Amino acid sequence: MTSALTLPKGGSLTSFVPDDDPLPGQLDRWLGARGADLIAVRRHIHAHPELSHQEFETAALVARELSAAGLQPKFLPRGNGVMCDIGEGDRVIALRADLDALPLPDVKDVPYRSTVPNVTHACGHDVHTTVLLGVGLALAQLEAQGGIGGRVRLIFQPAEESISSGAPEMISAGALKDVAAIYALHCAPQLPVGLVGVRSGPFTAACDVVEVKLSGRGGHTARPHLTADLVYALGRVVTEVPALLGRRVDPRAGLSLVFGSIRAGEASNAIPNEGSAKGTIRVLNRDAWREAPELVTQLIRDVVAGTGANVDINYTRGVPPVINDRMAAAVVAGAAGAALGAERVVEAEVSMGGEDFAFYLEHIPGAMIRLGTGVPGSTEVLDIHQSRFDVDERAIGYGVRTMVHTALAALASPSF
Repeated sequence: MTSALTLPKGGSLTSFVPDDDPLPGQLDRWLGARGADLIAVRRHIHAHPELSHQEFETAALVARELSAAGLQPKFLPRGNGVMCDIGEGDRVIALRADLDALPLPDVKDVPYRSTVPNVTHACGHDVHTTVLLGVGLALAQLEAQGGIGGRVRLIFQPAEESISSGAPEMISAGALKDVAAIYALHCAPQLPVGLVGVRSGPFTAACDVVEVKLSGRGGHTARPHLTADLVYALGRVVTEVPALLGRRVDPRAGLSLVFGSIRAGEASNAIPNEGSAKGTIRVLNRDAWREAPELVTQLIRDVVAGTGANVDINYTRGVPPVINDRMAAAVVAGAAGAALGAERVVEAEVSMGGEDFAFYLEHIPGAMIRLGTGVPGSTEVLDIHQSRFDVDERAIGYGVRTMVHTALAALASPSF
């Protein structure tokens, strides 16, 4: 789908100047020497995006750079994901990034604009990948200089944006074997560059999809009593079911059902004999998420029952909620403060968006943080999943600093 990914000319990313300075000073020196190379990598990935399950060239680029640093990366069986351990010992801390892009056109007027029609990195995964690559290369140098106190596993995951998430595939391939805790970051255009957002507890919502198909006798709108009146029945479903959920679920669970599609008929004077509605269920509480399919399905059936329509419900599981572990969040908050300064660590807001990092947290403790990518002072917020989305590239350096400190702090922590 894309041309082969190769690093821009300018040298290896692996040079790390040995220094007796504390870690922040060492990272500052390394990023001062190699930060431009990392930005070039990000721009190259941005210009050559790959959709979910097709991240072969991006994975190959990551593996080549890790190999050049003396590491031994391993591909997923299909070759579109990478894992790599750094260091020695039984204690393992994992760091995860996602590789895939979105099926959106890139409308930005920039030199690194996507070269693939209708595909772009509109969610910042190119930044996530570049940050984790930089973290891996820096950790490899620290390990060579004296050890990092255990093992850090880099997880470059495919298909975060897909309903058929790549996270379970990584887990099946052994990504969490022996891992004590896992961390990740996500671009946050709402935060100015230089800030990171940390939060304990609910972080992002579970996201499922429900499709309701109704059928029944159609007919003339002058004689609705002789029909099942599917338009009326669909109207009841999309208005009453969300309202009923608000009375059947603890409001602290943050459960919502919002319909984004409703289709039925064409003519204004004819009642159709079939129609459908699709919506998303989002919820912040694990227990409420587990109970949602049965509850939502039953409420839909109850609402439709009195209309005379036949109903077929397709409830599709998406991702669980991201629930940040309390101790894991404390570790990353402290590490971010050490890396950037305590004044640059803020409380992250809860998002009702979905994130498949949640699958890892179903198995082990961990935390996701937000990496500020907004341009300070700008009145325009380029939100994720928009065709014009872009980042302040200084965020890459802040991300590398934060995640290197996090990995080392987690290895040393007795909390896991």
